[in-house]
Amino acid sequence: MRFGKKRKLAPRYIGPFEILEKVGAVGYRLALPPSLSEVHNIFHVMMLRKYHSDPLHVLQFEPLELKTYMSFEETPVQILDPRVKQLRNKNITLVKVLWQYHGLEKM
Repeated sequence: MRFGKKRKLAPRYIGPFEILEKVGAVGYRLALPPSLSEVHNIFHVMMLRKYHSDPLHVLQFEPLELKTYMSFEETPVQILDPRVKQLRNKNITLVKVLWQYHGLEKM
């Protein structure tokens, strides 16, 4: 599950959060902030990373906008490149769209 931005190089981990208890053989219950109350608070050990404390490391927590059904709506901003692809018997219209939360990539 990716939090926040949706991109290839988006950060995969948020936190750190305190581990409250071990649940079963490979599950851990975390103390999540109220803004993440919609997220289940038990995570598999493979989804967690060890935090190495560093006094110079200042954590900046960005509040996330999560809806109740755990998704967000993307809206198109601009049509970048409309094309018509010709096959043998028919034409297919292709449209390259700039979405709201995605940047403009170099072609």
